[in-house]
Amino acid sequence: MASNTCMYCAPSIFRFARRRSPVVFMTRPYSFRPVYSSGAPTLRIVSVHSKKPCSGKSATTPETDSPTASAIDFLTLCHSLKTTKRKGWINHGIKGPESIADHMYRMALMALIAGDLPGVNRERCIKIAIVHDIAEAIVGDITPSCGVPKEEKRRREQAALTEMCKILGGGMRAEEIQQLWAEYENNASLEANLVKDFDKVELILQALEYEMEHGKVLDEFFLSTEGKFQTEIGKSWAKEINSRRKSLLADKTKRSN
Repeated sequence: MASNTCMYCAPSIFRFARRRSPVVFMTRPYSFRPVYSSGAPTLRIVSVHSKKPCSGKSATTPETDSPTASAIDFLTLCHSLKTTKRKGWINHGIKGPESIADHMYRMALMALIAGDLPGVNRERCIKIAIVHDIAEAIVGDITPSCGVPKEEKRRREQAALTEMCKILGGGMRAEEIQQLWAEYENNASLEANLVKDFDKVELILQALEYEMEHGKVLDEFFLSTEGKFQTEIGKSWAKEINSRRKSLLADKTKRSN
């Protein structure tokens, strides 16, 4: 890898090559590597199939291509969502920051507890929350600080998602994951509108918690989301978080005087 490549912008599976990874235990091992051309870096995902170690059987036998094997391969790949830390917090020196999976889990909880909205399917909101960052299992958490153009980021994530759905074995569930991801990316439904708000609400709630825990001022996250909420729930929850932050900052100012 070129020396100027951001470690956290590199695909998660590529980073696994530097340490032991659960991916090596896949029935049908896959490896992913970034291929860069001269100039601006671009990502091409390459999958490599091999025979099951010591099995004496081809990787194309019914046993290794079973839905069960595909499901475990897919879930093993998703392990990196639990271990990859969100880069925005790393950039701000937060020790032991949340993972991508942490972020998505609390968004799913938000969808579960939110009040009913006319025309909004709660179950679909939960599914979108779980899926919306799933491609980061391969590409990692690409943030503006990585310098990757928006369209290139989307291209990388789409390619990663396509590869993940192949690992899952295709079929109805893989198609649903693709549809849910595209719906979120395109902000194409009321459910997507709401989950995009939850994405920002979770961000500023986490920022507030880190301010309290680490004594930092994380204005950037509040400023970048200000005025961008689309739903009444998103607006009201963001208002509550900002109100609590304002009170905490006021108390802190009083104590320092």
